[in-house]
Amino acid sequence: MPTYMYKIQPVRPEMLSGGHTDEEMQISGQHFEYLKQLMDEGILVLAGRTLNTDYSSFGIAIFEARDDDHMREITANDPAVKQKVFRAEWYPYRIALHAPDNVKGD
Repeated sequence: MPTYMYKIQPVRPEMLSGGHTDEEMQISGQHFEYLKQLMDEGILVLAGRTLNTDYSSFGIAIFEARDDDHMREITANDPAVKQKVFRAEWYPYRIALHAPDNVKGD
């Protein structure tokens, strides 16, 4: 299956520096649950975000989708994108080096 890199950023950057609204918090939770579902389905490889809280902050996810149409569907069904809390871009991506055993938990 093709691999894709998914980049998301908050539509309202102050969400990270000044705090979420109640609605943003709820939608962000839906987004997280959506990603967990995709991980359980074997589509999501990894996901995370930068720790900075200014306009340059972003999250990335690596997906193994069937094709571009499937990736469009994944993006369109992301609750945070659908409800315009995050904007998303995705790119075909090739993992060149990968060592999952090097990942250390917090």
